Amino acid sequence: MILGKAAWVQFVNGPHLRSMARNMNLRNDTLFAERGNIYSEDGVLLCSTIPQFDLHIDFSVIKKDTFDKYKDTLAESFSAILKDKSKEAYLYELTTEFNDTARYYELAHNLPYYDYQLIKQLPIMKLGSRRGGLVVEQKNKRINPFNVMALRTIGLWRKNSQVIGLEATYDSVLKGANGYCIKQRMPGGQWMIIQGSEQEPTNGFDLVTTLDVSIQDIAEHALESQLSKFECLYGTCIVMEVKTGKVKAIANLGRQKDGSYWEDFNYAMIPTEPGSTFKLMTLLSLFNDKHITVEDQVNAQGGSASFGNRTMKDSHLGLGVLSVKQAFALSSNVAMAKLAYQFYAANPTVYTNFLKKLQLDQKTGIDLLGERKPVVKTPLNKSWSATSLPWMATGYEVMIAPLRTCMIYNAVANNGTMMKPYLVNAIRSFDKDVQVFEPEVVVPQIASKDAIRQVKQALEEVVISGTGKHIQSPFYTIAGKTGTAQVADKGITYADGVYQGSFVGYFPANNPTYTIAVVIRTKPHSGAYYGGTIAAPVFRMIADKIYANSIGQNHNQLDSLAKINNSNVVAVAQQGSKVNKILQALNYKCTNTSNATWTQLQDLNSTGVRSAGVPIYANNMPDLSNMHLSRAIALLEACGLKVEVKGVGQKVSQSILPGQKIVKGQKVTITLN
Repeated sequence: MILGKAAWVQFVNGPHLRSMARNMNLRNDTLFAERGNIYSEDGVLLCSTIPQFDLHIDFSVIKKDTFDKYKDTLAESFSAILKDKSKEAYLYELTTEFNDTARYYELAHNLPYYDYQLIKQLPIMKLGSRRGGLVVEQKNKRINPFNVMALRTIGLWRKNSQVIGLEATYDSVLKGANGYCIKQRMPGGQWMIIQGSEQEPTNGFDLVTTLDVSIQDIAEHALESQLSKFECLYGTCIVMEVKTGKVKAIANLGRQKDGSYWEDFNYAMIPTEPGSTFKLMTLLSLFNDKHITVEDQVNAQGGSASFGNRTMKDSHLGLGVLSVKQAFALSSNVAMAKLAYQFYAANPTVYTNFLKKLQLDQKTGIDLLGERKPVVKTPLNKSWSATSLPWMATGYEVMIAPLRTCMIYNAVANNGTMMKPYLVNAIRSFDKDVQVFEPEVVVPQIASKDAIRQVKQALEEVVISGTGKHIQSPFYTIAGKTGTAQVADKGITYADGVYQGSFVGYFPANNPTYTIAVVIRTKPHSGAYYGGTIAAPVFRMIADKIYANSIGQNHNQLDSLAKINNSNVVAVAQQGSKVNKILQALNYKCTNTSNATWTQLQDLNSTGVRSAGVPIYANNMPDLSNMHLSRAIALLEACGLKVEVKGVGQKVSQSILPGQKIVKGQKVTITLN
């Protein structure tokens, strides 16, 4: 629809408008479409467009007696609002420019809406451009209310610059179609739109993503904490919903020169040698072909074995005869390589064909631009050698992205059904869905049911007794695999001592809800580099908080707060809710309110405390309490509301109460005292 409208404007009506504009007193102007917003799955605003204003003054249209009467007021007001010059400096500047009959005096650049509203209500300025000389040029600025949160995923839209993330993938949907108009030069040099010449713009559609702001925030903080602790080069973390393939969070953090971390690259989509997390694919192939069972035995030979002219070693020597499950749990390279070599050396194509069945040689197809193709060798490749099979079996000589690894583990958690990862639930216009994206099955069954059952046992054993045992939780079960790979790429050699540590798994193991992949690249010669040491704790931190936040969740509307008089703490919580359970575990008394969805804790001798965080919801009025006026206006405009401010000073009321339904274009009044 948008593309059709754009074509009509450009090819049908465009020539007529342009021919009119050839008149020296006419010009053809563009009416810019409003770019669509991007929301999280639960309606929190992730990206929007706000207006900014450039203000100039044409002193030639202002009468001298009017200027003399109000120049002091203007100087004082400009100084108070713009805060860039003193009253005296403004008074001198305004007087000088007026005496010179300046026609384009620059008053302000990139002024926010609320300051513009104040200025246009001042004496003289409120007379408009013809009598007051105020010349206004409006521009739009793209903002991310949560700053760098999921920045590489949500993306950046910058005029005349590279667009990334969802902003790039769905640019044609978000941008809408510009309109056009003819303007005529009026006496005094001002340009006015000729009535009837306008071709109104068609605003862009909104995106509703699969992202969960809470989970994204949890993932980013957990990842950044670990990266900072070990001064790692970069890290990525993906949280995927098992049943659907919805990506609930992607964190990509790279170390900057000052030691801070920034969403500087989409590391989740970069193919690298995965290391031991790839052993899952090898084990799955062996189980699927019925070569072994999880209880069969394999000799790790003390942690050293030769293949061709190369020697493979375990990171920890001394392992002997083990069950397949134990060998996997302890991440024995030798054991896994021996099994792959024993059953596939005569015909390695059987093994590589299974990897192709897992689609490891293809892109994931996620709705983000820039995904690179993985590299999976076959016996037909010139680089194939006698050592390729055993090394591939342990996660070397193969390049796949963390997102692809996450897909495979998610398929195991989903009983063998591989789901396509995706980031957008719907394209929406004025709260009505234009297009809805449903979960998509990529491979109905990646391996036999028995193979899936056995590999699940092996993944659980990793956390029970293997390299991931230190992340066991007393509250829920975890299944996953650690990975450690020495890095040699992009100018880095093995001598540099750079490692990639990873942990990929799902939880709860008995009824999987989320799959999480954590991949971290260490600094050179770091003392900590094993996946179980640097990546697995990130998994546990994220899983703990997601699990805690999902216990007994209730989504009913809050009716009231209740207090108890026999304790220093009061609380409201529904029976069985997470707050109720947590307070009881801490030996606090808790009173129940059947429909409570949030809780206020307060000392009876003090005032209550509320969180300062204010999510922005697509269809509900945010609470502006204790919020700076500038932020309140920015949030309301981002919600598509028209804002009116009355009075000065502190906020005392908002015309639409918090939580009430809102629609784009609705007017809201903020009253100050």
